[in-house]
Amino acid sequence: MRFEDYNIRAEIKRGIAQLGLKKPTDIQYKAIPNILNGEDVLAIAQTGTGKTAAFAIPLLSILSRKKRRERGDGIRAIVMAPTHELALQINQVINAIGKYTKLKSICLVGGVEQDPQIKLLQAGGDILVCTPGRLFDLHHQGYVQLKRCEILILDEADHMLDRGFKKDIDDLLRFLPRQRQTLFFSATINPEIKKLAYSLVQNPIRIQISPKDPISKNVDHAVCFIEMDDKRFFLERFYNEHQSKKILAFVRTKVRAERVVKAMERVGIKAISIHGDKVQKERSAALNAFINNEINLLIATDVSARGIDIPGVEFVINYDLPEQAENYVHRIGRTGRGKSRGQAISFCSSSEKQLLEDIEAYTNQQIKELTLDKAEYLQTIDLAVGNSKRLDDLLSEIEEIEEFRRKKKKSKK
Repeated sequence: MRFEDYNIRAEIKRGIAQLGLKKPTDIQYKAIPNILNGEDVLAIAQTGTGKTAAFAIPLLSILSRKKRRERGDGIRAIVMAPTHELALQINQVINAIGKYTKLKSICLVGGVEQDPQIKLLQAGGDILVCTPGRLFDLHHQGYVQLKRCEILILDEADHMLDRGFKKDIDDLLRFLPRQRQTLFFSATINPEIKKLAYSLVQNPIRIQISPKDPISKNVDHAVCFIEMDDKRFFLERFYNEHQSKKILAFVRTKVRAERVVKAMERVGIKAISIHGDKVQKERSAALNAFINNEINLLIATDVSARGIDIPGVEFVINYDLPEQAENYVHRIGRTGRGKSRGQAISFCSSSEKQLLEDIEAYTNQQIKELTLDKAEYLQTIDLAVGNSKRLDDLLSEIEEIEEFRRKKKKSKK
């Protein structure tokens, strides 16, 4: 079946065609007809399966079928996402697919001035894509009207629970009409997720896309055993061997992200970081610099691992292994998008071997090992140390970390 065969409006088909979408993915094929029929849907599907279009296409179709009220009457649909980047991306997809309709989608995220967002709300919109915090801020101030909301969509709901948004979601329900359509999308299902889902949906259609291999067939992935203090030297070597390629490196903490950026800068490599302690303006600037090839090495925490579609990422480096095994799949899913192929390499230290075992158990496969003989390992370190004194590096990093923490503490005050 092709998108042109669906019973949706011609202007939506035109938007889909301009995005180059022709045939639905598995989650789209199973979800779209049920959503168009007005059913509540509980969908479990891994990252990179096309979930955004799976709800955006029928959402736009449903709203465009109904006679539009005055926009000042309130928002007609809400899409909630756990991170700023994902919310912005969802909003872009909805506006692209709905380009030739009269529907308007607005995005609300924190970390930026609220006045421009208030002006957008006052001008009126049909769909609100948002992160929970900013939604509640503006709702409590009286700028968001929810009484006319017909459809509620929660995307990456498991990640929302991980980020502590359960109470925000519960609070939201008090302001929404009971008679509404609810769509619940999650990458994983567990007792807590199931409890939340069934508190929101009514007699839902349950859809679960569970491939035997949760890792995209377009991604070649491997592990390399490197001690923690030596990882910077191997990232330096990898970058120097692939300078023209986009490299996305994941680390475990915000402080570590800054530390790796500084370590790269000391050996003449331009890198930029993205994490939760940066305001939205800084995060957007970092992402845009990476997308536009101004900088080819982006150091990120898991805030960027879920759902973000960055064009042209050819390599993902797990500089640190993730503490949650499922995040391995999300991280390496940032490469090999669409029809492109990608590669992912994990740096595993002695202290991370249990995390590696957890990942292999979760993915139900043994990850291929890239072997380094002792001479090659030592040569990599010797070449890197020749460019910068190791002790000086460590002392400088300590000073930078302390300065980063002081600034963070000051900004919180």
